[in-house]
Amino acid sequence: MINNEEFTKRLQKVIDFYGESASSFAEKIGVQRSSISHILSGRNKPSLDFVLKILSSFPEVELYWLMNGKGHFPAQKNENEKIQISKPKENLSTNPESNSQILSDSISADKKIERIVIFYKDGTFKNFEHSS
Repeated sequence: MINNEEFTKRLQKVIDFYGESASSFAEKIGVQRSSISHILSGRNKPSLDFVLKILSSFPEVELYWLMNGKGHFPAQKNENEKIQISKPKENLSTNPESNSQILSDSISADKKIERIVIFYKDGTFKNFEHSS
């Protein structure tokens, strides 16, 4: 369960980091100004939809940090990170060419990737969205 008072402090830190007013922040994430006001005052707790809108609009905000205060803000980017996409482990072989075939078989030409989410064992995740 999240500590509402601590969440409010982290939300305010995000708003301040981007130099936004509560109104402009609300507009950027697509919620009413009163939603921000009620959460910052402690009257309401944030909904899952509210949190997801923040993460979608501000990719530097990590879910685990926002919810629990653990992790980093802004998110630290590791230039050496590599993204690997594969089918479940039981379908992987030790032959790299075979694994490439599995990947290409799972992505058809008429499909467009909209979003990729990578979940880590420590409870954190990275969200990659297609920019139009």
